[in-house]
Order: sequence, then structure tokens, then C-alpha cells
Amino acid sequence: MRVFLTGATGFIGSRVLPELLAAGHHVIGTARSDAGAARVAAAGAEPFRGDLGDPDGLARGAATADAVIHTAFDHDFSRFAAACAQDGRVIAALGDALAGSDRPLLITSGVPLGLPAPGAYAREDVFDRDDPIPRVASERAGEEARERGASVAVVRLPQVHDPVKQGLISPMIEIAREKGVAPYVGDGANRWCAAAVADVARLYVRALERHESGARWHAVAEEAIAMRDIVAAIGAGLGVPVVSMTADAAAAHFGWMAMFAGLDMPASSAVTRARLDWVPTGPTLIEDLARMDYATAAA
Repeated sequence: MRVFLTGATGFIGSRVLPELLAAGHHVIGTARSDAGAARVAAAGAEPFRGDLGDPDGLARGAATADAVIHTAFDHDFSRFAAACAQDGRVIAALGDALAGSDRPLLITSGVPLGLPAPGAYAREDVFDRDDPIPRVASERAGEEARERGASVAVVRLPQVHDPVKQGLISPMIEIAREKGVAPYVGDGANRWCAAAVADVARLYVRALERHESGARWHAVAEEAIAMRDIVAAIGAGLGVPVVSMTADAAAAHFGWMAMFAGLDMPASSAVTRARLDWVPTGPTLIEDLARMDYATAAA
């Protein structure tokens, strides 16, 4: 297939790209700059200049493809709501480009949108259109695109990691570095889920090749890691003390990150594993945090 891949130079997209090529697909990868386009070409794909600020331009690229994988996202979490709204506009444009065909559109979201109740594990069959989490804009746009005739499925992400980046944990590390202390909220029992980026990349390809319109897939290898264990790994890596903070103290300490620090976000991937024959092989989040070069990360 000719696969239009947004975010082809990004953390996840750059790992999806070689997986697609290895599976025999022709990849058209987006890039925001000449340097990015050169990296896409060097990887063996066809570069396409485009960015999230131009949904119509991305739609023109999508229209030339047999399938679309949308991994691009503005990861400035200090403006998370605006980034999610932008993502919704991009998904709408991509959906319109593919409407009326059976060409797959695989979009990206987050596992918290599958939480059925406080304390429960997120599931693939759960979605609340009125969820207050801003990332709901992505899945809502995907549903609306399906209603207009596009064939849309969703990959929901946990904390995706390697020894360099770890999703929302990366800004937590930088805050701990800056303030000289690694805190968790309360008893640190809130849980986050995670997966190694290589496992996530393989899941995108599998979800494309076994496409099911309307499906939601959870790219989750580790379903529930206690925040106190994550913070202990951060403290050990940075050589800073690990402490408990109240929610009020954490709000001041974390700034914009406070909206995430105390969240309980475990998730199941049982359906995804069974239906896509996806078997993540690691490493674990704590292993990657232990392997991280904290001195280099500060540069």
C-alpha cells in the first residue's frame, strides 16, 4: 500500500516508518522542514512537506494514498487543550480526503479515554464523547469522520518510552532536575500504563494491515505501574530525593504538569493482543529509565 504517514520524523512516526517499509509498503512521510524531508528520504520514504497548521495541505497528501496513519501531534503540553483541538481539525480534514472509500485512516489518541470508572482499567470498548479530557477532540473527530464515510480506527497510547523519551514522564524528569526533588502525589499509588516505542510501532502496522473500521486499539505493554515506582526511578537517575506531596503542593510544584501527575491511568490491552496477535517484548518503563543517560538528557 501507499501509506501517508504524518509525523514521520517524530518520536513514534520515525519508528513506524521503517516498520512499514519492512512490511513492503511505500511510505509518504510528512516533514515540516527541508532537514526533516531529507531524513524521510534517507530512511527510504517519499517526503511530503506539511504540518499540523495546514490541515488542507495534509488532506491533499492523504488523498494520494491507499491508507493514512496519523501520528503527528503538538507535544507542547503547556497548551494541551489547543493542541488537541488542532488535532481534531487535522483528523477531520484527513477523514474528508478519504470519505466514501474503504481506505484506512488510523488516528492516535490516549488510553484515559477508555476509563469506564475511577479506579478501573481503561478498555478498548469504552469511549465517552463528553469526557472532559481534551484529547477527546481526536476521537470525536474520528467518529464524525466515520459518519461522513471514512474508515477510521484508533490507536490509544500510554506512556511510550525508550531510554531517551518517556511521554509525560520526560517533563516530570526535567521538573525534578530543575527543583532538586522528585515528588509523587499522596501515597503515589496512582498508576500509569506504558509501552516501549518499538512495540508501539509494530502495533500501528498490525492495526493497519488488519484494519477494522471503528476499532480502538490499546498500545499497552505494562498495564499499571505505580507512580511511586516511576518517581523512585527518576530520583535514582537524577540523584535527588523522592518525596510525597499533597495535591495542593503538587499544583505549585508541577505547574501545567499538575493536571497529569496525580491521575490514575491504568489500561488493559487484552482485546488488542487477542485480535491483533500483538505480543510486546519490552523493555519495561523502569528498565528504560534505568538505562537513561540523565546527564545527556539535560543538554
